[in-house]
Amino acid sequence: MSRGGIETQEMGSLLVHALILTLFMFCHHTKAEDSNATSFKGLNNLAGTCNLFRGKWVYDASYPLYDPSCPFIDPQFNCQKYGRPDKLYQKYRWMPFSCPLPRFNGLNFLARYKGKKIMFVGDSLSLNQFNSLACMIYAWVPKSRTTFRQKDALSSVTFEEYGVEILLYRTAYLVDLDREKAGRVLKLDSIKSGDAWRGMDVLVFNTWHWWTHTGNAQPWDYVQVNNKLYKDMNRFLAFYKGLTTWAKWVQRNVNPAQTKVFFLGISPVHYQGKDWNQPAKSCMSEKEPFFGLKYPAGTPMAWLVVNKVLNRISKPVYFLDVTTLSQYRKDAHPEGYSGVMATDCSHWCLPGLPDTWNELLNAALSG
Repeated sequence: MSRGGIETQEMGSLLVHALILTLFMFCHHTKAEDSNATSFKGLNNLAGTCNLFRGKWVYDASYPLYDPSCPFIDPQFNCQKYGRPDKLYQKYRWMPFSCPLPRFNGLNFLARYKGKKIMFVGDSLSLNQFNSLACMIYAWVPKSRTTFRQKDALSSVTFEEYGVEILLYRTAYLVDLDREKAGRVLKLDSIKSGDAWRGMDVLVFNTWHWWTHTGNAQPWDYVQVNNKLYKDMNRFLAFYKGLTTWAKWVQRNVNPAQTKVFFLGISPVHYQGKDWNQPAKSCMSEKEPFFGLKYPAGTPMAWLVVNKVLNRISKPVYFLDVTTLSQYRKDAHPEGYSGVMATDCSHWCLPGLPDTWNELLNAALSG
């Protein structure tokens, strides 16, 4: 496509402002300050009248759910191996206010999902959750024969005796990122990689962090919508358009009788202490969760985008609304210990917070 087809951000400014206004109106209408009360089609099957996403973190000496020596932990998440001196972050259990969260039982999980495939689709947060679930199961059957495979964007761990396959499809945006004559193009209305997601019994989607990247960390040169190239675009608008394309893919390709679909809520970062009323601090050296009832930073704008898109899907998509409970866990990041990143306040140590995401996933699958 010629450079003459490139549109500037200014040409879409009215659309941007209209979207943002709509989102804020939507936020007010749904009382987003109490975001966990939001209900999507299918969500009631997760918890009935119980809201598993409103609660508090409590110390539990019986945690973690597996040993840090688990062979499926990616190095960047293995905080103990790479020098984190404390272990308190492993000892917190999520306790909903109105009902108990079932403790994970790996043998029960393997029995229920014998011969089935569970796929995580998304960025490195999906890798975080994929590693976590593999370790949670492995802790129950450490002598069971397992097979790990990795090729291009696809990784898998198979528990051979049970025929249970846990898969990861790495895609930062869910929509396509292609190299063309003009450069690297992020196509907001195209999902060719969706062919790899078919035939799964469970799909768990996640995306957001890469939508905010700029400069050298940005992996695309142009954004494409309706065959037009844009040098840049309001990132919330781009996120909304990309998620809308994903929602259309779900509508067209998922048979709810065969596949359960989940969307993981926005995973927060903790680079700015002002978010939890501690200016000039980041997650570095944080040893305890935030224990207040209302997180000072409030509901992330990206959560509103996810909320809006999910409310428009007629097929059942189960919202794992982990945003608020994850905001409280300023203590649970790899920080600078992994040897991979100098300061990492966006991913999570394993064992750690993603284990709770999977406990919630298990509760949903059991409902």
